[in-house]
Amino acid sequence: MKTANNSKGHFVNSPEKLKQMYKRVLLVVSLSQVFGGAGLAAGITVGALLAQEMLGTDAYAGLPSALFTLGSAIAAFLVGKLSQRYGRRLGLTIGFITGGLGAIGVVIAALLNSVFLLFASLLVYGAGTATNLQARYAGTDLANKKQRAKAISTTMVMTTFGAVAGPNLVEVMGKFARSIGIPSLAGPFILSAVAFILAGLVLFIMLRPDPLLLAKSIETHQQQDTDGMSNLSSPLMNKNGIIVGAVVMVLTQIVMVAIMTMTPIHMQHHGHSLSAVGIVIGFHVGAMYLPSLVTGILVDKIGRTTMSIAAGVTLLLAGLVAAYAPSDSMFMLILALSLLGLGWNFGLISGTAQIVDSTEPLTRAKIQGTIDVFIALAGATGGALSGVIVANSSYAVLSLTGGLLSLLLVPVIIWYRKAS
Repeated sequence: MKTANNSKGHFVNSPEKLKQMYKRVLLVVSLSQVFGGAGLAAGITVGALLAQEMLGTDAYAGLPSALFTLGSAIAAFLVGKLSQRYGRRLGLTIGFITGGLGAIGVVIAALLNSVFLLFASLLVYGAGTATNLQARYAGTDLANKKQRAKAISTTMVMTTFGAVAGPNLVEVMGKFARSIGIPSLAGPFILSAVAFILAGLVLFIMLRPDPLLLAKSIETHQQQDTDGMSNLSSPLMNKNGIIVGAVVMVLTQIVMVAIMTMTPIHMQHHGHSLSAVGIVIGFHVGAMYLPSLVTGILVDKIGRTTMSIAAGVTLLLAGLVAAYAPSDSMFMLILALSLLGLGWNFGLISGTAQIVDSTEPLTRAKIQGTIDVFIALAGATGGALSGVIVANSSYAVLSLTGGLLSLLLVPVIIWYRKAS
């Protein structure tokens, strides 16, 4: 114990050592995100199509998205609690491996044609989605305030490599699945299972010492140096900042998930092939993650609230383009889904940075996990309602509704600026 305390004290007294440790953590988390991003592909690209095929109706096509986002809500809470108590390493490892087991369950459900097992497995699969999202916080644990948005964006950029490759491997994995006697739409979930489990193993083996436990020790050490002042309601806790960061991420999530979920169904109804769906979703996921480095710099330079407003405006444009784009135009669908991904990117990075700014290490992971529960529930709501809206009206109505909903970000930001 004494050795551990001396080691942590060593980081406190050596900014250079702490900087090196921050870079190492960022590298390890980024590597895990490459695999985690690939694991996301199946649920996004073929989850709705698999449900449609097994159920024989479009009305419940949004249910898979709702289920794995509901599962991610439960997992977000549990991973946050585990991380707060035992550190990021254990919390994130368990989350990713659980998501991998869920993906294996989806493959077995498709093989047995069991709708009940499919739905149960999608709930468990959601743990991988939640963990992939929570991993972005691990990169910020040892970052200073001027590095936080950039740290978030670095891990998200690394997610791009897996997340863009995944949808474009849909057809390849479908052929592989058929070759071993598994329905083709379950093929991408084989990739997800392997990817999520590898992401968990990378973190379990390489994320040492744990960045959150180290940050908590540094915080405690610094508080002891300032006459032991330790209070959860200290100036480091900014409740208004937590509220606005959460609202930004929740609204961007519900709009993004709702429109994204029904796009593959919309395309299929208008004669687009599975590979075309993969290309459109690939551009969408690329826009969700690839601009992150630039977004991180902008969030750090021009401010969290400005970029949150930019998120609302970009999502509105995405909704308008999706609503009025000709159904047979690949270019316009790619543009709409790219804007959708970009708006989500602006909202997630600015909102996450706001949350990190407004919390302290002693309570940060628990608060982050709780907020990610609301993000996941928002996604579940968006996914569930999207199929119902399209079945009773149209994809255009869904897109317009999502775009208009994103404008709620503007009054929220105005309130926060006045409150501040």
